[in-house]
Amino acid sequence: MYNSPLEQFEVNILFPLSFFRMFDISFTNLAWAMLLSTGGLMLVLWLMFSPIQGRALLIPTKAQALGEFFYFFILGIVKQQAGKGGLIFFPLFFFTFFFIFGSNLFGLFPFGFTPTGHIIITFTLAFAFNLAFLILGFQLNGLKFLKLFVPSGSPLWLLPLIVVIEVISYLIRTFSLSLRLFANMMAGHTLLHILASFVLAFYKAGYAVLGLLPFILVFFIGILEFGIAFLQAYVFVVLLAIYLNDALHPSH
Repeated sequence: MYNSPLEQFEVNILFPLSFFRMFDISFTNLAWAMLLSTGGLMLVLWLMFSPIQGRALLIPTKAQALGEFFYFFILGIVKQQAGKGGLIFFPLFFFTFFFIFGSNLFGLFPFGFTPTGHIIITFTLAFAFNLAFLILGFQLNGLKFLKLFVPSGSPLWLLPLIVVIEVISYLIRTFSLSLRLFANMMAGHTLLHILASFVLAFYKAGYAVLGLLPFILVFFIGILEFGIAFLQAYVFVVLLAIYLNDALHPSH
């Protein structure tokens, strides 16, 4: 049990590695958690689509049906929000969904670690996508991409103010994406830790009955956190698909 609710987010070096005392690429518990969570879920998906026969079944098993549900679920998100032109990016969105979902879930297990509870992870992910969409928008549309910041039908006298608002709104996408995911994961896991500490404290003090209420709360909040882990991954991918659509079709 951790001494502080925030200690569960502490990054520790597992295998130190640096070059010339300048470039530190040490392997940390954060990297290990991302590897385990994402790799574990992708392995589960691979097993769903690869039964003993070595190929997907025409009449799917329950496990394969679950895998197909996630496949078509994310495919539908990309197609609905970004159109057919966005389907080329479907594998990237599919992996991103499971990276976030797996990272969110991993912290719910005993001795787990939540990579998405770190702002540097969520910010890097959001910044990389938004920068890529900006480059893609200019690559596909040239200067016509700037139409994204000029809503059609706007009064001329309001255009300077509207353009400034649109540009600021575009720039804060990275911060809104990263902060939403980070704050939800950090707050939820911190609350679980605090309630679990109450259970342990009551038990050690010999008042096990009093620890029943926080134990029940931990159980139900754990279920709620599972739903939030899925919901946050869903929201993140939906917003990314919307931003992709802006890059593909910049005109309002």
